[in-house]
Amino acid sequence: MHLLIIDDRVAYIQKHIAAKFPELVIYGANDESDVGDSAEKAEIILAIKVSDELVSRAKGLKWVQSMATGVDPFLNLPSLAKDVLLTSSRGMHGPQMSEMTILFMLALNRRFQDNILNQNKKIWDRWPGRLLWQKKVAILGIGVVGQAIAEKCKAFEMTVYGIDTVKREVQAVDHFFEPEQLTEVLGEVDYFVNVVPLTVETKKMVGAKEFSAMKPTAFYISVGRGDTVDEEALIEALRTGKIAGAGIDVFSTEPLPKESPLWDMRNVIMTPHIGGLSDVYIDQMLPIFEENLRRFLQGERRNLVNLIER
Repeated sequence: MHLLIIDDRVAYIQKHIAAKFPELVIYGANDESDVGDSAEKAEIILAIKVSDELVSRAKGLKWVQSMATGVDPFLNLPSLAKDVLLTSSRGMHGPQMSEMTILFMLALNRRFQDNILNQNKKIWDRWPGRLLWQKKVAILGIGVVGQAIAEKCKAFEMTVYGIDTVKREVQAVDHFFEPEQLTEVLGEVDYFVNVVPLTVETKKMVGAKEFSAMKPTAFYISVGRGDTVDEEALIEALRTGKIAGAGIDVFSTEPLPKESPLWDMRNVIMTPHIGGLSDVYIDQMLPIFEENLRRFLQGERRNLVNLIER
């Protein structure tokens, strides 16, 4: 079986996989320019994304393992045959994305961006900061990431409101609601965290109605998918003071266009879609891939972890 790994950390990945799966023939490339003729031999591909041209060359391709949660870069490839298995790395991002969420909440509370600006200008100015302690947070999307966020919020002694289509018992969630009750919940909370995945149902599900329901002192945190929010409605809510501010890691268009008003808003903290990244990303991803490799080499096809139904 021939495995093609495409990633700038390929040496580290290849070392670990080769030690556990000596029966594999492994080709490694830092990027597609280094692939050479190994694409023609590849039966398994491990990557974050690949070009359609590369997939069209992989005539013997049987399975693609995405190193990310999202698989849109693969689903949109015309040359990816329908019988090629596709799996994701969903379920590994709880630690980093929950930390990013808390970072946004603390930074907005303490006006940290103003402190940085004052440091650059050598200005000594002081003000009281808001606390997370005893505040209320609504988390839209109680999957692996949403649960990790809830647990960290409880560490700050917050009251957690969970909103999801599937009601489940989560120890860190104090109150559970359905999406139809979202605006009702938003009128009660101090922070609204959107970590819902992008589906046909969730596209632009957060808009003007939801922002109008929020308290003017409340903050919006977006770490899920950019297209789940109406970005124009968010900009309007920030501009008019309907909400106090926002921490945003994901956007409808990425990179964020330079003409976007979000760049210049003092009540906004932005990061370039880095919430899911970490210094131990490969170590988090490898157990998922290795388990799938074991199953695949044993003949499993429908029982792979995070199998995408196409």
